[in-house]
Amino acid sequence: MASSKGKTIAIVGSGLIGRSWAMVFLSGGYKVKVYDNQPGQASRAITDIRKQVEELQEAQMLRGKLSATEQLSLLSSHDDLSQALEGAFFVQECVFEELEAKKSVFQAVEKLVGEEVVLSSSTSCLMPSNVFSLVQNRTRCIISHPVNPPYYVRLVELVPHPETLPVVMDMAYELMTEVGQAPVRVKKEIDGFALNRVQYAIIAECWRLVKDGVISVKDIDLVMSEGLGMRYAFIGPIETMHLNAPEGLEDYLRRYREGMKRVLSSFGPVPEFDGEAAARINKEICELIPNDQEHLSARRERRDQLLMGLAKLKK
Repeated sequence: MASSKGKTIAIVGSGLIGRSWAMVFLSGGYKVKVYDNQPGQASRAITDIRKQVEELQEAQMLRGKLSATEQLSLLSSHDDLSQALEGAFFVQECVFEELEAKKSVFQAVEKLVGEEVVLSSSTSCLMPSNVFSLVQNRTRCIISHPVNPPYYVRLVELVPHPETLPVVMDMAYELMTEVGQAPVRVKKEIDGFALNRVQYAIIAECWRLVKDGVISVKDIDLVMSEGLGMRYAFIGPIETMHLNAPEGLEDYLRRYREGMKRVLSSFGPVPEFDGEAAARINKEICELIPNDQEHLSARRERRDQLLMGLAKLKK
């Protein structure tokens, strides 16, 4: 991709994800224009972004080659959509996760940008064919699904619409790589994409184990944070299998395939995630971390600090 100097990216929606995307793109040297349809909301988002970027510089965790002052000089807020889109080559939608809202956004955006502008959605699970159904030229549409918080967790799932041109996928991949993210190509649309399908499989079995009295909420979280998560922070499940047998993956499958199939066949049905089990599991987690804003905010801050340290370690 050519130099980012002078190039503009528009962010539509100034919530937590929109703010995080703005910080990511600023770190790559792009001009970033933040829009929100609620008057004054984009301006408030800029104030928060400024605070975060300056704090990151103080902590020596600011991403990119530019200083905080240089990055923030590239940032602007807009209450007018046409002004926000003017000059942008890439539009990242970050409105709330509601299909009709996203469809309306892209319908409005398409009327205000040229044919060459890439339209990208942050949706975590809505299908591209639905999100972009009101767009006339769907060849330039793509899902760029980040992981929360995107500034510290760098994975981005790139999911094409059935009509998306390969060059659009390539451009998005190159852009995300350039700004320091870790893009993966989901080759075709599928409900939940890749990350949430894996995440929901883990959540479902953890839920079943707690619901059935096999293990406590505290201990199932430790199974991940002090067990599987220690591995998966650096290598994935396929590489884990490859390394966990003397002669690699084929050897692992010879040794463990029957045991894996036996255990998997014992998994229960998809949980309902409500009723008595939900009340009991909620009670357990709230005893560990009360659900008032003081405790939740402190825990989120701890999470972000730990992710910041892990990101530094993974460099």
